Amino acid sequence: MVYISSLWLPILLSAVLVFVVSSIIHMMLGYHRSDYKRLPSEDEVMDALRKFNIPPGDYMMPCAGSSKAMKDPAFQAKWAKGPIAMMTISKPGPPTMGAQLLQWFLYSALIGLFSAYVASRTLAAGAPYLAVFRITGTVAFAAYSLALLQHSIWYKRSWGATLRSVFDGLVYACLTGGAFGWLWPR
Repeated sequence: MVYISSLWLPILLSAVLVFVVSSIIHMMLGYHRSDYKRLPSEDEVMDALRKFNIPPGDYMMPCAGSSKAMKDPAFQAKWAKGPIAMMTISKPGPPTMGAQLLQWFLYSALIGLFSAYVASRTLAAGAPYLAVFRITGTVAFAAYSLALLQHSIWYKRSWGATLRSVFDGLVYACLTGGAFGWLWPR
């Protein structure tokens, strides 16, 4: 058995690697640019929504509120007429990138910690690189990628956008597995 405390370096290194590579993916490579589409008449839609002063949160329209209300003919008519939308409203102004980047780094470190936990319980000190890579990479892939699929299944997010993010998760998993394989206790 390997103690998690002896894995602090690969946990942090994997988080740093994921942080740097994810920045490169999103700022330089550009394959995520098509994840979101511009609304037709964007300014008019924004003006129309602005007057309601909608607080930040997740919304759905039409929203029945209960299973019983979904059967109401008025709700059924709204549903049939459309549009149907699921949206997240954020507070106005530029995003707080510092806070989001810190959260992303801490999230990546948390995934490293879970990868370390599973590997420390399944592998001994001196385990071969490939065994460490396989275990930690699999845990990291599950953490970074698998939950994203439900966004396309339930919330109708574009499968292309979801699969691009799943691919990113595979890259992050390989970086995590590589860091642990390289720095695994001998």
